[in-house]
Amino acid sequence: MGYCAAWDSAIACPCYLAIKRAERVLIQISDPEPIVAESYACGLTTVDQPGVADVAGKIDLLRLTPTGKTFMEITIGNNTVAQQIAAALTEGFDRHYRLFRECSAQAKMRFEVGDWLEVQHAVQNRIQFYDKRVEETVELLHREFSAGTIDDSVWQEAKLLYIGLLIDHKQPELAETFFNSVFCKILHRTYFRNDFIFVRPAISTEFIDSDPAVFHSYYPNEIGFKGAIRRILLDFEWQRPFDDIERDIRNIYKAVKLHFGKWPKAEYNFHIQVLHSAFYRNKGAYIIGKAINGSSELPFALPVLHTATGRLCVDTLLLDVWRISMLFSLSRAYFMVDMEVPSAYVQFLLSIMPGKPRSELYTMLGLGKQGKTMFFRDLIHHLRHSHDQFAIAPGIRGMVMLVFTLPSYPYVFKLIKDVFGATKEVDHATVRRKYQLVKQVDRVGRMADTLEFSNVALPKARFSKTLLDDLYRFAPSLVEDDGDDLIIRHLYIERRMEPLNIYLDQAEQSGLNDQIEKVVLEYGNAIRELAIANIFPGDMLWKNFGVTRYGRVVFYDYDEIEYMTDCNFRKIPPAPYPEMEMSGEAWYSVARNDIFPEEFATFLLTSPRIREAFMKYHADLLDVRFWQETQAAIRQGVVKDFFPYPRTQRFCNVFGPGCENCGDLCKNSV
Repeated sequence: MGYCAAWDSAIACPCYLAIKRAERVLIQISDPEPIVAESYACGLTTVDQPGVADVAGKIDLLRLTPTGKTFMEITIGNNTVAQQIAAALTEGFDRHYRLFRECSAQAKMRFEVGDWLEVQHAVQNRIQFYDKRVEETVELLHREFSAGTIDDSVWQEAKLLYIGLLIDHKQPELAETFFNSVFCKILHRTYFRNDFIFVRPAISTEFIDSDPAVFHSYYPNEIGFKGAIRRILLDFEWQRPFDDIERDIRNIYKAVKLHFGKWPKAEYNFHIQVLHSAFYRNKGAYIIGKAINGSSELPFALPVLHTATGRLCVDTLLLDVWRISMLFSLSRAYFMVDMEVPSAYVQFLLSIMPGKPRSELYTMLGLGKQGKTMFFRDLIHHLRHSHDQFAIAPGIRGMVMLVFTLPSYPYVFKLIKDVFGATKEVDHATVRRKYQLVKQVDRVGRMADTLEFSNVALPKARFSKTLLDDLYRFAPSLVEDDGDDLIIRHLYIERRMEPLNIYLDQAEQSGLNDQIEKVVLEYGNAIRELAIANIFPGDMLWKNFGVTRYGRVVFYDYDEIEYMTDCNFRKIPPAPYPEMEMSGEAWYSVARNDIFPEEFATFLLTSPRIREAFMKYHADLLDVRFWQETQAAIRQGVVKDFFPYPRTQRFCNVFGPGCENCGDLCKNSV
């Protein structure tokens, strides 16, 4: 028997057995007390009159037996249309996840052969899978059933039947989200409630069996620590040999000892759990696991890379939770992971990164729609348990985006304005394409990911008057009053960061020169790394960058980004005669994508202290040669490594002769 995921108690959801058998049945409810006005996650609601319940007219009665036990009698109708809709939705989702998993599983082969350009293409292609399957299913329902005209009762019954089809499913939470995506493209938002869609989950994701097992266990007390590490590395069966596996094992052993100061005592229960699939991204494969010793659990990540000679090597060992958490930062590309039961992978990851929101973990596993579903559930839950108001976000107001935030919630909400500043040569469609582009490229830890929503209903009373006035003034086409709610037709949501311009102003006012130097170094590195990843930020003003809680500088304003290969980097030609330089008028022609790096200093380096720090580390960014040489490398197909951890932690630097002896591996890295 299944149980409602929304309930902590063991009250059986009365829909399950009826759906499973499609017949009239009696379901005993565990609580002998009369149930009055309670809601089940599947949509069943008991009403105030004791002994009566209703789900789309399919549940006939709730009654007390002579023994005092409560029974519920359920009838599921024999509606062929509802059954076919439920089947079509299930088939649509199963097709999506089959293709998604095939693409993710092939990441192992791409890693083995070192086809780095194909790695990038696969990431871009996989992002499109979900929307294509949703559109196919919507089209099918319109074509076969005239979906827009189907009775409400049929949709409600289809949901209940769909729940029945998910009881033994391996990805029930993803399938519920797929149902929502299809339904919301067919019917009006007034139907967006739990009677019709999965506002709350209906099927538990706990203890779903997986084949192969989600993680494997290794026992150093039986085969020794080094023997266990050797078995872990070899069990991934990569069709490419290790350069020196014994050296890698020694380095891992020494890194653990260095981390603890001495080798920890092995307790009776000492064992190591490792997720079955490696996590593939860019040019690396990451082994994720945890060691359990006594009452302690130690998470770890082992990045495996190709050496300059094409063999495999373990590059470092990450043991700090915050370092491992940064691997899963939304400012980086999504992982490719072969998962039969994604909820089990998320649960394992939560056990080693308890501070990570479940929504972000789903997103980083490439399951962005599930990430959005869980994020929005979290947001609504937060709104019900808080009282502060949405307000204009701190910082300089943008010419393209209207940005607001909720102080108690660590995100910002961004709308595209109806009218842009005079200097902006973009429209709504162009801005949306730019934001979509960011999802398809390697963000290299330097661009914030965004969650994109449509028709978001938020309580109007939670908006400050100033914010409401700005919304009606600058984006009237995107907002609509609907009773107590404000409907926002299109919205981007990002992690909140401190704007770099505010950070620098405060540092200058406080005389924190070391802080200024560090963050300006980070800013230049962000621009440099984005360029190497084929992204030109366009508007490089400090206000378009943010500082994360770890002090990392990240770009978050995308309305002017371009591929580096689409830009024309030029040097300003000499003036025909000196007076022209003083005229304020350009003496040279300028095309749309012409960029003159020497001009960057004019609007970036107005502060002497900031200029000093910038010229110390990044003077070459003002030279056209950096940009042209970077373009040339991209066009030649050079794909560089972007390490999501400091170079100082790489084994070649900690235990070896240093990166200078790593050949092309380090030469082609950032």
